Amino acid sequence: MEGVVDATRRSEDFSSELERLPPRVLVVDDEPEMRRTVARVLTTRGMDVMTADDGRMAMDLLAREAIDVALIDLMMPRIGGFELLQELRGGGVDTEVIIMTAYADVETAVRAMHTGAYHFLTKPFRSHDEVVHTVSKATEHRRLRDRTVALERRLEQMQKFGELIGSSTRMREVYRMATGVAPTSSTVLILGESGTGKELTARAIHQHSPRADRPFVAVNCSAIPENLVESELFGHVRGAFTGATSTRAGLFEAADGGTIFLDEVGDLPPLAQVKVLRALQEGEIKRVGSDETRRVDTRVIAATNVDLKERIAQGRFREDLFYRLCVVQIVLPTLRERPEDIPILAYHFLQKYATGPKSDVRRIDAEAMNVLQSQPWPGNVRELENAIQHAVVFCKGSCIGPAELPMTRSSRMSGPPPSSTAPASALTAAALADLPYRLAKQRAIDEFDRGYFTALLERTAGNVSEAARQAGLDRSNFRRAARKAGLARTRRA
Repeated sequence: MEGVVDATRRSEDFSSELERLPPRVLVVDDEPEMRRTVARVLTTRGMDVMTADDGRMAMDLLAREAIDVALIDLMMPRIGGFELLQELRGGGVDTEVIIMTAYADVETAVRAMHTGAYHFLTKPFRSHDEVVHTVSKATEHRRLRDRTVALERRLEQMQKFGELIGSSTRMREVYRMATGVAPTSSTVLILGESGTGKELTARAIHQHSPRADRPFVAVNCSAIPENLVESELFGHVRGAFTGATSTRAGLFEAADGGTIFLDEVGDLPPLAQVKVLRALQEGEIKRVGSDETRRVDTRVIAATNVDLKERIAQGRFREDLFYRLCVVQIVLPTLRERPEDIPILAYHFLQKYATGPKSDVRRIDAEAMNVLQSQPWPGNVRELENAIQHAVVFCKGSCIGPAELPMTRSSRMSGPPPSSTAPASALTAAALADLPYRLAKQRAIDEFDRGYFTALLERTAGNVSEAARQAGLDRSNFRRAARKAGLARTRRA
């Protein structure tokens, strides 16, 4: 297990190192001046740039070089950009492709995007910044996709130890302790907050023990009424109490030869504690209402999220039982103590819930992942699982963005409506303060654009020409900006 963990850690470190390297870009154009100009612009922005003057040379370079993004001119002799793209996709080359094209070829460029191009740029370019921004976004998309593949590979490896997920230092210590105690019959006490995976840890220990082919019985001690705890754990005979119409075996007997998991063991009532202690010391139980002693070979794994030593001091938990349970103690870290595990956990739950009608949800974008890693997660892994399930339900495309996460949805929906006594900007700032800076800034810009264009169109009764004049924009730019702000229907004038 340690070898697996070390290997995945090395893989993760190598992946992180690659992400810190400058983007590697290939510029393919048969026009020397255009080729040199684009290469110079990208090089001055810190990118590692190579060039090719035709499609065949580009194929040779891509076959032997790791390229993040290829900018390919659509119209070239011998092998055109569309044909080159088809060859790349047919050959399994996963470099992101940006098509460069004249305005007259936009329809072909769109067809190229359907074939697998990331984006297209029309020549002449509106600005050098447009080229740099598009290449940067394509690089981010490529590396995010590579990271997703790496996370999926790590998931396959980590799932070899039950369903415990994570490669942080704290989780590697959990794996070390769990794999060490699994082959034995020692009792184990698992400590951790609610939602940290105590039952998953107990199941993993059982699955890696010689008892794996025998029953694993999980019991939530706090969920059983106090007057029924002994009967549930140790069974009863007919007539032992009102309602005992037949003899019934308890859960310790059901787990004979296997493992019983006593979750929330700190909530056991005093008499049940005495009987559990006897089962641990002697391997014997008595059904309620019976004098007959029965032998059981049941391994006990217990868990709690309360301080048992404090309960011992209060006289609410037996000290001798505590030491019988705590032969080996495993402490599970909270999710906020291992934020580096959030991406791999998030993708694990994405795979789990992206099924059926939502089977096309494949990714979590970088901004959404930043939001996930900035949360305090008081509910730990269980809360993260619920968040990903929520996001999958509300995701309309193949990629989960910040808008689909429950914490950003609730921040948009909560809070008092704007009023004349409270400035909208102050309310917006308060709502945005829960988000990372970059996401908050983009959200504020989007809200401003939507409000601005809505107000102008209302003032001009939907007259785009008049609204564009008042905005100081030409009509086509105004219409494009309004559509981007979510105002799809505007009246022509």
